[in-house]
Amino acid sequence: MMTVILILSLTISLISQGYSLSAIVTNNEIKTLSETLFRLDSNSATDSQLVIDPQAQISSSKTNSQNDLSPRPLFKYVSEDTLFSKPTYKALLSLLDNYRWATGDVEYVPSKEVQEQDTFLRETMLNTEIGRELYNFLYSKGMYSSQKEFIQDLKMMWFGLYSRSDGKLDSSGFEHIFVGEIKGGKISGFHNWLQFYLNEKEGLLNYYSHSFNGPWTTYPDVLGMQFKWDGYFKEVGSSFIGASPEFDLAVYSLCYITRPGKMCYLSLGGKTQGIQTYTWNKSSYGDGKKYIGSAYPATP
Repeated sequence: MMTVILILSLTISLISQGYSLSAIVTNNEIKTLSETLFRLDSNSATDSQLVIDPQAQISSSKTNSQNDLSPRPLFKYVSEDTLFSKPTYKALLSLLDNYRWATGDVEYVPSKEVQEQDTFLRETMLNTEIGRELYNFLYSKGMYSSQKEFIQDLKMMWFGLYSRSDGKLDSSGFEHIFVGEIKGGKISGFHNWLQFYLNEKEGLLNYYSHSFNGPWTTYPDVLGMQFKWDGYFKEVGSSFIGASPEFDLAVYSLCYITRPGKMCYLSLGGKTQGIQTYTWNKSSYGDGKKYIGSAYPATP
């Protein structure tokens, strides 16, 4: 316990002197941890549970062409009975219909939705090996002194509301990344494969093409997609395809906490994958902490 207190004191001291967490967590440590998280993702989809049909691949210079080059849906088969019965999937699915997509529309969060947020964080971060591994690493670095502090910070970081339009509390990191938003006539965010699948299944989303397909032969994989959602176009919407909800939350949180507003390099199955994060600098929570603005797999 004394060691953790000393590390925490050192962390606070370094930050107060203008050092970032980059001085505390090395690139190699992030890569080592991400390999562990990749290996621990026992809830990711298997080849028998998920089949995709990527179809047309285009060059990165043509992502704004808005040509539908893929006549079939991206998702050919998803074993809903198997995957959606898992606690972390159920917890994520219960959250996806809580949001107004258009920026400028105020988000109201009744007590039932607060409970759903708590359930999601508990199931993904406390009740999985991935979540516990992430917490233990951050705890060892003195970034959190207890699981309670860890979960409360994630709740504010991900679900705390801020304004993307006209000063209205219309957005959060979770909505932007996991659900997606419509801003200025375009899709903003939208980096979760389950949200993609559900909207494609309902006929609200039309897959056009992909400009990047990751090197992995198993899930999770990375795909950079072009698509229309509710009539709006997305030039490149990258996601971890087949990843569990806890994997997405863990790697995005790891990168945001240790490399906020920067490129963060993971190692997944021996392959390097960048995660770009953005901070929301127009408002803060707690003692000047910044909400997560965005995070997504970077495409080459």
